[in-house]
Amino acid sequence: MQTTDRESENKARVRDAATVIVLRDRDTAPRILMGQRGSAAAFMPNKVVFPGGAVDPLDAEVPLAAPLGPVCRARLEEGASPRLVDALAAAAVRELWEETGLILGRPGAWPGTPPPDWAHFAQTGHLPSAEGLTFVFRAITPPGRPRRFDARFFLVDADRIANDPDDFSGAEEELSHLRWIPLERVREADLPFITEVVLAEVAARIADPGPPASVPFFRNTDEESLFLRLYGRPMPE
Repeated sequence: MQTTDRESENKARVRDAATVIVLRDRDTAPRILMGQRGSAAAFMPNKVVFPGGAVDPLDAEVPLAAPLGPVCRARLEEGASPRLVDALAAAAVRELWEETGLILGRPGAWPGTPPPDWAHFAQTGHLPSAEGLTFVFRAITPPGRPRRFDARFFLVDADRIANDPDDFSGAEEELSHLRWIPLERVREADLPFITEVVLAEVAARIADPGPPASVPFFRNTDEESLFLRLYGRPMPE
């Protein structure tokens, strides 16, 4: 039997991904860093989104100057191996760098030759750092989309950025119109539904910079859609 385009879409492989929500001026006039995807993008064309993207195979090999906090790590390990957790943290740093030119890292020399996707980051004289990344949301793209991701969303304060937070000159062209949008006005932009949901979670976290009491998880599979909470307990095998 010949497979239809729709059947192929429904069977799209779910890729692990990391998304970064950079929060600026938390205590005064909170702003979020966002950009716009191109009209020809296969995933969420024209939408205003956070920086982020899929985990690369070599992200797990990247040395981190500082690890994720233990609470966030335990929650990420609900359904993920320790190696994948490290790769997710590294991917968050790499995607922020590639899409905005902003550096989450500490000054330092790499212990060896960096992977090709990390060469330009290494040239800045920094090692990637997961310090300050707070795991706040997880969502799997529903079936039927041309691309599907198991995305972990990380919140980080702009104070953790090692270079000028207004300098996007090092960004690649995947996102355009990079800008800091006031949190109170960000919903005026053309946002994906899941981004609106995540922003509501971020708004609730403004007064408390620590890890949330639990992490929301929208789990969409071919069989069912569930809203779960991640507390940091290992999932049964």
